[in-house]
Amino acid sequence: MPSHFLTNSSSAIPSSSDLPDDPVSTATTSSSPDMWNYLWIPILISLSKDLSSARAASSPRSILLPSQSDSSSAASLSVPRCPAIDPKLNYQPVIGILSHPGDGASGRLNNATNASYIAASYVKFVESAGARVIPLIYNEPPEILFEKLNLVNGVLFTGGWAKSGLYFDTVRAIFEKALARNDAGYHFPLYAICLGFELLTMIISKDSNILEQFSATDQASTLQFMKNVNIEGTVFQRFPPDLLNKLSSECLVMQNHHYGISPGRLQETQALSSFFKILTTSADENNKVYVSTVQAYSYPVTAFQWHPEKNAFEWGLSMIPHSEEAIQVTQHVANFFVSEARKSLNRPPIRKVLDNLIYNYSPTYCGKAGKGYDEVYIFT
Repeated sequence: MPSHFLTNSSSAIPSSSDLPDDPVSTATTSSSPDMWNYLWIPILISLSKDLSSARAASSPRSILLPSQSDSSSAASLSVPRCPAIDPKLNYQPVIGILSHPGDGASGRLNNATNASYIAASYVKFVESAGARVIPLIYNEPPEILFEKLNLVNGVLFTGGWAKSGLYFDTVRAIFEKALARNDAGYHFPLYAICLGFELLTMIISKDSNILEQFSATDQASTLQFMKNVNIEGTVFQRFPPDLLNKLSSECLVMQNHHYGISPGRLQETQALSSFFKILTTSADENNKVYVSTVQAYSYPVTAFQWHPEKNAFEWGLSMIPHSEEAIQVTQHVANFFVSEARKSLNRPPIRKVLDNLIYNYSPTYCGKAGKGYDEVYIFT
């Protein structure tokens, strides 16, 4: 900037004797440089702001809030009028989780012969997607068990080991009631995880020897999608494309089973191939391929040979994936299940629901052993 903008010296002020004969024209001429300097300052500031805005808009990391966009107006700053909730959806869904024989810790926590348990990871899995849980205690009197079944909007069968006796009979009875509800026009989703999938395979095929042996205990693995499979309407429909790709190339899911069914055997068994569509396969430690995810053709029934609940909520086994992508897998799988449960229009009495929620029980922490479950709910 010229020095005459900064000086206060009297020498810069001309005396009357120095004034020219035509003061008007001379003053205009002499002040022109000063005037232009003053005019350029706001122009340069304006250009600088425009350049900064352009850089921000073109930056890949810039995130403009609605109030920062050019399209914002006074109208958009007013309080929005939220639409009424969809009457076709249930925004307070409840999931029934079937308990499994034992205490989840080989009798170290409770060795009562009538004890049963639900791993807390299954409860958290459901709750994380916006639903509550009612425990369906497998060895309760049938009239009590099925009264509780009337309070829920979907059912989850957990992992475990029991494949016979009262537990098998209870799984079969609940499964048949779930199908009957759907056949009657009442949407009722069902998730079957690990043992749950194995039991459905046995029930649908009516063959207690249908399962094959695999070596997939404490193993992280990929999911290989069947060629040309259509995932619309399945648990994978809302997975972002990059996560679907990573499922096939990175070990983002947890396997922990000794039994399963091969794609060939499932497809050769007419009762199974007509009921289930194979979505994914996986391979065990010996590269033997087994079916890892299926979806029923005509019912909201999804079965997993892997454990979607473990990534976010279990820490006792060394090979459980805990990466950000693995946690997203858990969240997407839980969200799909609960989104299906919201389609259920079953609206039981509120007091009966509250009296039977799992909040009436306390979990037992058992994670210090370093293996198995971190927390379990035990029922006797």
